[in-house]
Amino acid sequence: MSEQADAKLAKNLEFVTLVTGGQNFCIEITQIREIRRWSPITMLPHSPPYVLGVINLRGAVIPIIDLAAKLGFEKIEPTERHVIIIVAIHDAIVGLLVESVSEIIGVSQDMVRETPRGPEDETTRSILGIITLGEEMTKIINLSTLSPKKDQVAA
Repeated sequence: MSEQADAKLAKNLEFVTLVTGGQNFCIEITQIREIRRWSPITMLPHSPPYVLGVINLRGAVIPIIDLAAKLGFEKIEPTERHVIIIVAIHDAIVGLLVESVSEIIGVSQDMVRETPRGPEDETTRSILGIITLGEEMTKIINLSTLSPKKDQVAA
């Protein structure tokens, strides 16, 4: 294989698309550990509004974040139709409550557009870029901005 073909393959990205807050988002597939149905959680006192609580996942205590609430949308009232995406953020494993997971998409690096910037705040830092597929615009989530601080989920 030529160096040019290798470079082209290296620029392809894969994302899992999801819906939360009625909006289309995606997460790079390499950051996802597992996708599972909603299951009851253990609530924690004095948690931020977007931290729903924790679940026991094969012996590990995993904090669950309401992604819609974290991004500034209305909180999700979880039902059995909702999904938890287990992701790795740095050295932590976190669950993200979302409305649904749609599909896996492959895009080239040049399809990712820069996020238009206004005043910089927590929500705008949460979006790495935008992918346009037909009429749909899908925002790439910056997972490193979503991780709760350890003292926010301590029991």
